[in-house]
Amino acid sequence: MAARRFLYVIVAIIVLILGAGIVWTLFPETVMRWTFVPTISFSTPPEAGAPDYSEPGAWLSRPGTPDDPADWLPPGVPGTARTKAVVFFVPPTTYLSRAHWNAPIDDQEMDRRAHVLVPTEVSTFSNVARVWAPRYRQATVGAFLTTKPDSAKALQLAYSDVARAFDAFLNQAPPDAPIILAGHSQGSYHLLHLLHDKVAGDRRLRRRILAVYAVGWPVSVATDLPALGLPACDRPDQHGCILSWESYAEPADAAQLRLRYDAGIGFTGQPRAHTPALCVNPLTGTRDGAAPASANLGALKPNDGYKSATLTPHLVPARCDPAGLLLIGPPPADFGRAVLPGNNFHVFDYALFWANIRADAARRLDAMEKHHR
Repeated sequence: MAARRFLYVIVAIIVLILGAGIVWTLFPETVMRWTFVPTISFSTPPEAGAPDYSEPGAWLSRPGTPDDPADWLPPGVPGTARTKAVVFFVPPTTYLSRAHWNAPIDDQEMDRRAHVLVPTEVSTFSNVARVWAPRYRQATVGAFLTTKPDSAKALQLAYSDVARAFDAFLNQAPPDAPIILAGHSQGSYHLLHLLHDKVAGDRRLRRRILAVYAVGWPVSVATDLPALGLPACDRPDQHGCILSWESYAEPADAAQLRLRYDAGIGFTGQPRAHTPALCVNPLTGTRDGAAPASANLGALKPNDGYKSATLTPHLVPARCDPAGLLLIGPPPADFGRAVLPGNNFHVFDYALFWANIRADAARRLDAMEKHHR
């Protein structure tokens, strides 16, 4: 009898697992909304919880920060001297809780995830620049899975922190130093608003922009780009331009990305629906380019449960499709648990092209310095 009851339990568990798998397969967006979208209403957090960017603790990365994420390098990559250039990097979403619409600035889980992911991103620029990356009350991941008004309020609160951090960065960084603006995911969402609000109309500041790496957030060529004050990067030696891409393995299903993208209004005030997104291939540094895996100087392949990474040359190719997706061929091995539905390699937008981005920034800085001379 006991053995029979045990078998019943095992069968019940198998049925539950299979049922959960079927629900996830058929309705992944619905499952993600149930899991991540807060059920509470948005409320403005106390002003006392806002980060003070005159304080070192308000920065995830800044010159002089102990254990600075920008100092991380994969094994075998030598440290290199930095130039006078500076980076303002806006980190991606690492707050996954549905307890709040915006992360408390001292949330430990958010910080732990940031210390796993952000070093693989900000370190791409450490050979050419000193990095500033603010902590901010980022919108929870569920804010990107709903059209509730609460979502817009959460994103606006997060942007208000980023905008104040950018002002503090300009005050703290050396005057007239070339500036790289970079971000990922939610970070790129806020970065594009910064570009529109604070850079596009400021000629002197605009002349200091080395490049804008708005990675992991789509930029409409027709209804965003004309209002951002800088052109797309058409050449690998061009400076003062914008790069953007969203990485997908094939076969790619970007329905979830397009759903939010097509519902949005661009910075020109016109709908983004059915317009192609900007795709600058990180392997070539050119708009709408294509390159084989042999052009990949080194991707970061995760090890030991994402606790470390190995620089692996020639791992994936990359080509821009007509809609603006960056396609990397069949899914590479050992990235599985962080790959999103639809073969979306969003988490690895920087890691897959780490060495090429590093070379890209150095090349554009060299071109900018030659131009100014």
